[in-house]
Amino acid sequence: MRHQTLDQLHTVAKVHRDPTPPAMDRTQRLERWSRLLERQPNRLLTALIGTEYRSSPEREIMRGEGSPISVAFEDSILRDEGLKDDTYGEAKRFFELTDNELHEIVCYCHVGETMQSSWAALSVRAAIG
Repeated sequence: MRHQTLDQLHTVAKVHRDPTPPAMDRTQRLERWSRLLERQPNRLLTALIGTEYRSSPEREIMRGEGSPISVAFEDSILRDEGLKDDTYGEAKRFFELTDNELHEIVCYCHVGETMQSSWAALSVRAAIG
């Protein structure tokens, strides 16, 4: 193997730097989610009902139109980072949350059927720990 400088390589090949920025870590993803929720602090969001009572397969596919998870999914940056949809299971995977942590963020038992976005943001920040 012969070592060459970048300038020497340009004469025999097109050299492209990877334009993809490094992936966000867990904390950065959660911070972004909380900032998105804080943008409209009085926005009413839909809570998910009974996450703690559902079986794991049922919880995985739970979703709610206008939920805190859907706020995250609306964001193109989080989608580019790998957020695939706005289900409970995908949020748990993508944000690396436990069931207890995600329950605190999205479940109706804490807030009723709707919650203010600012409340959800505080819960997301608490998960950063």
